[in-house]
Amino acid sequence: MRDVFRDRVEAGKLLAERLARYAHRNDVIVLGLPRGGVPVAFEVSTRLGAPLDVLVVRKLGAPGQPELAMGAISSGGVRVIDQDVVRLLRISPGSLEAVAAREERELQRREQLYRGHGAPPEIRGKTVILVDDGIATGSTMRAAVRALGRQHPARLVIAVPTVAAACYQELSREVDEMVALMTPEEFFAVGQWYEDFSPTSDEEVTRLLEIAGHGSDAGRVQAAGPRQSSRS
Repeated sequence: MRDVFRDRVEAGKLLAERLARYAHRNDVIVLGLPRGGVPVAFEVSTRLGAPLDVLVVRKLGAPGQPELAMGAISSGGVRVIDQDVVRLLRISPGSLEAVAAREERELQRREQLYRGHGAPPEIRGKTVILVDDGIATGSTMRAAVRALGRQHPARLVIAVPTVAAACYQELSREVDEMVALMTPEEFFAVGQWYEDFSPTSDEEVTRLLEIAGHGSDAGRVQAAGPRQSSRS
């Protein structure tokens, strides 16, 4: 088992190897969680020969502690709240709603930026491989899973380079398959498992989606060069 990944590109390539049985199937679609999950998902979709799209999910950071997730929201009006965190920090309903409203605006902005006026992909009856760069608390991924569940995929697979061991067990019960390269017991942040965990811009996300949509081999080669990656 490796100590850390060089970057999200390397992580995506290694993850694709574990997903090789899904290669070149016309019922498979790869969805990345922006922003950090998209560079990983791009490598997976490229090597599997599968379409790439995004599922926009926003973490609800606790007031005064934005890195601590008290929940998450996703496209389709899905909201997941960690009631334990809410109770522990005594977060008022008003404070929670204020954070949710702000993140909803950002979610809508990203939906428009990444997809424009295009329709989201058809999920019903498909095998969906849901990719992120890592999972610490599980709130964001849980919101994504519930959003997709409403669209009735034939099979739902979570695929990540690294995930906290406790989250791995919990999320495995919510999907058909959970694929992870590392499941550390001591897990403080996703970034600790990458040498390069630098931020990815919205422009990078849209560029990768455009390359994947065009299916250009030349574009894929160009995209394999230096690339930044990011937290969501």
